[in-house]
Amino acid sequence: MPGMEVMDTGVVVRTARPDEYDAVGELTADVYVGAGYVQAGSWYAGELADTARRAASAEILVATHAERIVGSLTVARPGTPYAEIAQQGELEFRMLAVAKSARGLGAGTALVRTVIDLARAEGFAAVALTTASAMVDARRIYDRFGFLPIPARDWRTSVGELLNVLRLPL
Repeated sequence: MPGMEVMDTGVVVRTARPDEYDAVGELTADVYVGAGYVQAGSWYAGELADTARRAASAEILVATHAERIVGSLTVARPGTPYAEIAQQGELEFRMLAVAKSARGLGAGTALVRTVIDLARAEGFAAVALTTASAMVDARRIYDRFGFLPIPARDWRTSVGELLNVLRLPL
């Protein structure tokens, strides 16, 4: 897979296998609910947990460390159900999650770098994502890579939470 990466910390990024979907869903939902980004029992918590559904129309990447899944994200190609904000020529990713116990290993950085590498290899002009102001750790990763805020594309959830669109030109 283009962009597969092994970091000095032993983090490996690869496509998730179907037998890992439950673990990926549990990790993703636990991270978002545990951090207070999403309410337990909400429809979005269910969406985060349903990796098999996402994998039917998106690519699920996992970061592993010592054979354990420690992070994940969803790559949403244009024209697919999970591509919410990407415009022409942009590859979008969503649902970045890293287990609290694995913070500092570089799993989030490796996942984002893999998407950027994938976008370059597939000829995309940019990578786009949506984030929230509360997602401070993820925002540090995006800032390090040079993602830029695009305020004109910011939007609100159905409950009124402001979400920010960031874009990295390639």
